[in-house]
Amino acid sequence: MTKNRIPAVVLGATGAVGQRLISLLAEHPWFDVTAVAASEASAGRPYGEACHWILPDAPPGRVARMTVDPLAPEGIDCPRPAIAFSALPAGVAQDVEPRFAEAGYAVCSNASAYRETPDVPLVIPEVNADHLGLLKAQRAARGWEGLLVTNPNCSAIGIVLAVKALDEAFGLRRASIATLQAISGAGYPGVSSLDILGNVVPWIPNEEDKIQSEARLLLGRWENEQRVEADVAVSVQVTRVPVVDGHTFCLSLGFDQSPDPVAAANVLRAFRGSEKVRGLPSAPEFPVRVVEGIDRPQPRLDLRDDRGMEVVVGRIRPCSLLDLRMVGLVHNTLRGAAGAAILNAELLVADGWIA
Repeated sequence: MTKNRIPAVVLGATGAVGQRLISLLAEHPWFDVTAVAASEASAGRPYGEACHWILPDAPPGRVARMTVDPLAPEGIDCPRPAIAFSALPAGVAQDVEPRFAEAGYAVCSNASAYRETPDVPLVIPEVNADHLGLLKAQRAARGWEGLLVTNPNCSAIGIVLAVKALDEAFGLRRASIATLQAISGAGYPGVSSLDILGNVVPWIPNEEDKIQSEARLLLGRWENEQRVEADVAVSVQVTRVPVVDGHTFCLSLGFDQSPDPVAAANVLRAFRGSEKVRGLPSAPEFPVRVVEGIDRPQPRLDLRDDRGMEVVVGRIRPCSLLDLRMVGLVHNTLRGAAGAAILNAELLVADGWIA
């Protein structure tokens, strides 16, 4: 689709999600990492020295030799149009991301700072690509040459992908959710080993509220040029478990029309997203994969299919309290973070928001 690759800068490049972004972008057909930026502690140093690389492979050699820039658009030599992939902590993103959007960057953010801001799209391309319509109001109100789009919380992405097709087919009205979240979701160095080894921690700061509110926004309608929140009651309990990668979630769901498990599985298998989204480089062929084993999905066995961008669902069965129960799994740093931001950027290109 793009004759020449679009320049990109990775903000928060030395962190866990920043490293995932750089790894995924190394051979990307549309985007070219031309700059990396991080905190004052890293700025001015070669990326390979400033970054404590935690992924299995070494950082791409070209990026490793780049000098880390400060987190300011005026300090970065990057031709426009350009994309800024943000892997910043929320508190830093609050100040930095608008400055890059004002400077003309298309900011694709993994941070939570602006996810629920009324004129900032919160997007999963297969679910609510039409919410990019908020960008017209965003640019009109803020006068930005660029833009800001966010991807959801890492668990919310998996949960919403797992229920979107069921909502369309049967009318989702209630969802009770319990998560078992991997330690990589806490970044690096993350959770202390004395806290997590041989243990389950039944609390992650702000996580339950994020999943509840973001799920309703993502499942909402686009109506009269506005985002209308879904009328779904959502209850969430979260835990941190001693798994490296992969957030597992257990769902009990109530619908307007109660589906039998076979019908629900068939609906999930048929879910593809729009034709435009299917053609994007990072989009999985099937966003949801249904597994049959009575003890699946499992993080150790089910994470690597389709580059970590699909959600895996199993144990679909009746629920004695609501209508349906099932277990899902999402790769939290790929589909739930870095891969989600890249897929959003691809959608912006396909939709004409980035030349």
